[in-house]
Amino acid sequence: MHIEFRHLRTIKAIYECGGLARAADQLNITQSALSHQIKGLEDQAGVELFVRRSKPMKLSAAGMRLLRLAEQILPQVEAMQAEFSSLRDGRSGRMHIAIECHACFEWLFPVLEAFRKNWPDVDVDIRPGLAFDALPALQKEEVDLVVSSDPEDIPGVEFVELFDYNAVFVAASTHPLAEKPWIEAEDFRGETLITYPVERSRLDVFSQLLIPAKVEPAQVRQAELTAVILLLVASNRGVSVLPDWVVREVKYSSDYVTRPLTETGITRRLYAALRSEDLEKPFVQELVALARSEARKLQGI
Repeated sequence: MHIEFRHLRTIKAIYECGGLARAADQLNITQSALSHQIKGLEDQAGVELFVRRSKPMKLSAAGMRLLRLAEQILPQVEAMQAEFSSLRDGRSGRMHIAIECHACFEWLFPVLEAFRKNWPDVDVDIRPGLAFDALPALQKEEVDLVVSSDPEDIPGVEFVELFDYNAVFVAASTHPLAEKPWIEAEDFRGETLITYPVERSRLDVFSQLLIPAKVEPAQVRQAELTAVILLLVASNRGVSVLPDWVVREVKYSSDYVTRPLTETGITRRLYAALRSEDLEKPFVQELVALARSEARKLQGI
């Protein structure tokens, strides 16, 4: 038996309207075409679907079975059509984000809170991009945006600039290095360096300063949270290097000092890596705009 969506809509319309004439008007077809459709469906089923001598027109037992099927399936079909319509109009979609910048969680959460209010039909999720290869996952459509400071030349992927930041040295105000106007790689040799639990190649202090200078700290200690890192630094348990906008947000300024790395400083840029085909989606454009706006707030611009 070959049942089409139009058959289910026909059964439901006749049941609700109680007759062929009104059902035909509701379905916007002629009564003759509707009768022909019913006859063809009954021929396929081998049973009558309507009790024709009753007024209003009633469904037979077989017709009632078909009606239950229509009531189950048609709402799902309508929901799917509405979802496809929202996708075409750019009102809904998916935004699964991978973050290669550990400190960026604190910056991104206010962005996503504002985004959620404006785009409630977009499915948002965050995946730490430190436990898997985020950029290949972007190409495979496993994630939709990667926050990264390391742009690459990847076919079909665009790196959209978000904001610049300075990697700064952080130490207790009583630490001997607090007297220096800036910090060099050699200054880390005898220090305990407190970092996020991230591989060295993804930490600015290593990739931009220590590895090129072939300098190894006396010890590396890891902490998951920025607040914990700063508490350890303020307690003189070690020193750290953090993005300047992270340090501005924590109110322990009487306990620690910040200094630039090298005389000229080390400036880094964050990017949103996106598939080229997604760049024109309205909700993608707004997320990027919100990200830039929140960054300006953090930087006091």
